[in-house]
Amino acid sequence: MKAVVCAAYGDPEDLALVTDAAAPNPGPGQVAIDVKVAALNFPDLLTIKGAYQVRPEPPFSPGFEASGLIAAVGDGVTELSVGDRVAAAGVFGAFAERWIVDADHCVVVPDRVSFETAAATIIAYATSYHALVNRAPIARNDTLLVLGAAGGVGSAAVEIGAMLGARVIAAASSDDKLAHCRERGAADTINYATEDLRTRVKELTSGRGVDVVYDPVGGEYAEPAFRSLGWRGRHLVIGFTAGEIPRVPWNLALLKEASVVGVYWGGWSMHDPAGSRRFLEQVFALVEDGSLSPSVTASFPIDEFLKAYDLVRSRAARGKVVLRIGA
Repeated sequence: MKAVVCAAYGDPEDLALVTDAAAPNPGPGQVAIDVKVAALNFPDLLTIKGAYQVRPEPPFSPGFEASGLIAAVGDGVTELSVGDRVAAAGVFGAFAERWIVDADHCVVVPDRVSFETAAATIIAYATSYHALVNRAPIARNDTLLVLGAAGGVGSAAVEIGAMLGARVIAAASSDDKLAHCRERGAADTINYATEDLRTRVKELTSGRGVDVVYDPVGGEYAEPAFRSLGWRGRHLVIGFTAGEIPRVPWNLALLKEASVVGVYWGGWSMHDPAGSRRFLEQVFALVEDGSLSPSVTASFPIDEFLKAYDLVRSRAARGKVVLRIGA
C-alpha cells in the first residue's frame, strides 16, 4: 500500500512516500479503515519533529484525521461493520491507504456528507465545538475574539461562534484572510499585522473587552488578547502555532476574575470515548443539515504531500488542506 513515512524525526522534506508498505490488521477493539481522504493539521508538523506531546517512535505514518470505509474489524467491535462510511481521529497513521484506529475514535459519516468534508471535520470542528460549548461555555450575545481565525481550527471557531449567537471578532495576519473570516460569519475583523490587537479590541467593544478569547496561536498575541478580556472573561488555550508558549502575568487573571481554560479534545476523547463520540455525532448532524460547513481550500493527491505540508507550514491555508489517498 501507499503511505507517507517518517523514518526519523525531521521536516516535511525528510518524509518519504512508499508504495509497498504492508497493510496492517486491526487488533481487539480496533478497526481498519481504507482511507479515502486525510486532512492536515498544524500538529502534524510537530509530530514529525518529535515535538508534539505524544511522540510516536519512527518509523510511522503521520496524520491525525481521515475518512474512508471500514475494511475490517477487530475482536470486540460491535457498533461498526465492514463497509461503513466513517471518519476517525488518532495521533498518527492517517496518511496511508489503510489506517488502524480504535473503534471508539470513529464516527459514522452521514451519506450526504462527502469524504472530503468528513476528513476536514473532526479535529477543527470537534475541537472548536468542544471549546465553545463545553469549555467556555459561550452564551448568545457574548463577544468572541478568535486568533488565527483563517486557519483550520480558527475558521471553525468563527463559524461555530456565529452559529451559537456570539458576536465574533476575527483576528488574522492579512486582509485576504480576514475576507475569508467574514465569509465564515465574523462580524468584525482585526489585521494584527497592521493594527494593534488590544487597541482595536477596545475600539470594537467600547472599552468593555471580550467575553471569550479562542487562542490557537500563543506567542506574542496571547498576552494582549488576555488583557483584552472583560470581567470574568475566559481565555481558551487551544495550541501554539506561533511556536512559543507564552508567559502571562497571572495578576491579570486576579484583577478581572478571568479564567485560563485548557482545551484538548483529543485528551477528552481518551478519558471519555463514549461521550466524545456522542459529541462527534452532534457535530456531524450539524454538518449534514448545513448548520456548519467545513471549508476545504486545498486538496492534493497523496503523491503531492509536500505541497500540502508547505501550505500548512507557511500558514497560507484558509480552512483545511487535505490529501486524496483512496478517493
